[in-house]
Amino acid sequence: MVTYLDNNSGFNSWNAMQKNQKKKSSIGFWGWMVLFLLSWWLIGTFFQSKEVQNNVQQPIAIEASILENQSIDSDKIAIDVRGLRISNIALKEYKQSPKSSDSVALLNGENNFIEIGFLSPDTNVPNINTKWQANGDDMIWKNDAKVAFNRNISIQNYVIKISDTIKNNSAKEINLSPYARVISGAHETQSAAVETGGVVYANSNLDYENWVKLNKKSFGFAEQYWETIVSIDANDQTISLKKNGDLYFAGTMVAPLKIAPGNETTIDTYVFAGPRIAHVVDAANDNIPGLSKTIDYGWFWFFAQPMLWMINWLYVLVGNYGIAIILMTLILRLLMWPLTRKSYASTMAMQKMQPELQRVQKLYANDKARLQMEMMKIYQTHKTSPMSGCLPMLIQIPIFFALYKALLISVPMRSAHFLWISDLSVMDPYFILPVLMGATMWLQQYLQSPKTPSTSKNDPMASTQRVMKWMPILFTIMFAWMPAGLVLYWTVSNVFGIFQMYVIKKTMK
Repeated sequence: MVTYLDNNSGFNSWNAMQKNQKKKSSIGFWGWMVLFLLSWWLIGTFFQSKEVQNNVQQPIAIEASILENQSIDSDKIAIDVRGLRISNIALKEYKQSPKSSDSVALLNGENNFIEIGFLSPDTNVPNINTKWQANGDDMIWKNDAKVAFNRNISIQNYVIKISDTIKNNSAKEINLSPYARVISGAHETQSAAVETGGVVYANSNLDYENWVKLNKKSFGFAEQYWETIVSIDANDQTISLKKNGDLYFAGTMVAPLKIAPGNETTIDTYVFAGPRIAHVVDAANDNIPGLSKTIDYGWFWFFAQPMLWMINWLYVLVGNYGIAIILMTLILRLLMWPLTRKSYASTMAMQKMQPELQRVQKLYANDKARLQMEMMKIYQTHKTSPMSGCLPMLIQIPIFFALYKALLISVPMRSAHFLWISDLSVMDPYFILPVLMGATMWLQQYLQSPKTPSTSKNDPMASTQRVMKWMPILFTIMFAWMPAGLVLYWTVSNVFGIFQMYVIKKTMK
């Protein structure tokens, strides 16, 4: 059972539109746009953390150990061990940037480390200054009461296992409280749409506390692509998360364990230090419960997960993530072809209705109640509505958010290049893709517009079109700072939409 405490350290309809066509069509559309933009801004800040208190005595010292560093190397990571502390975790398969030869490093630099130790009121325990002795692959130390501590550190993929065996050779029972803590320097959130900061999994719940909130309050840490998570294989733990000065503290304390004279106990602690990739964290989930839940797929996870899988699968086939995004876009648009065809058919029907609509608008210009009734009859006769042409765009909203999230959390996309773009997970540095996206969006909208647009203020379709003409400009500005991979998706989708509209018009004629 993990106990939460609370103080200052914390974890934590078309018919209705007809009543007022101009007002509802414009306000309804802009209401949707406000919701769209607000959702985009809030996508990474939806989940809030719980409050917990740290009223358990915690080790305070930060000063460096007097021991020399011991390096432990594996095929995936390399770590520095200094007594109770582990630091400078190098991820060998990932470079700091496409042009850098240095590996990504976690908990490197001064006062960045993982510390795994013990507290006891009954006997002396190893501290950061303890001089351990080597015994093969183990570290051993005995106190003056002959209580023996044996530590073994091993690495399997991205999981570091610290196995501590304590044997009580003294004449009295001792109480021992294992603890683990992660100390990290200040971090900056790399994306407002990805959960970063402190993370804790307790009582089957996952809680985040982002870096900003940690600055305002007093067990592991997650960044956009990497995370460092610690788990002690024991029940009855108290988890804490706080900030002190420029340092972030995340840790857990296990309830005291009783060791009788002549007995021994073994405590296993697991550390995951690696990329936030589904198959990587899933492989470590057995040792670190809840680890697989730490990947933030967002609100539309049911779209984001298969889209991410599809992109990676297509990448294996073509060898380039830009081309993979293009192929995925074409596949999605082909799947939506029947719905898009119906939407285009409705738009064309609306264009054919314009002369009839304009006639009743002139005939009943001074009788709004009769005008609305006559227009409703026309719409019902043609079995269409002014907003039916917006259906494909509305359906693409969850796809948009899902792909946005997938691109931001995809570690392989971090340095994926395409043509002039060196990283598809960040904005186009030359703004070429956003301009192309805006231009193709305008062309698609122009081809869909009626040749003789209505000028009546009472025509909801005309009101919608007056609003829609600003969309290419709005989207160009908004997409200019979005990941290039997302803008590439929307641009290709627009180009395919233009082609699709041409084919549908030709077949319908």
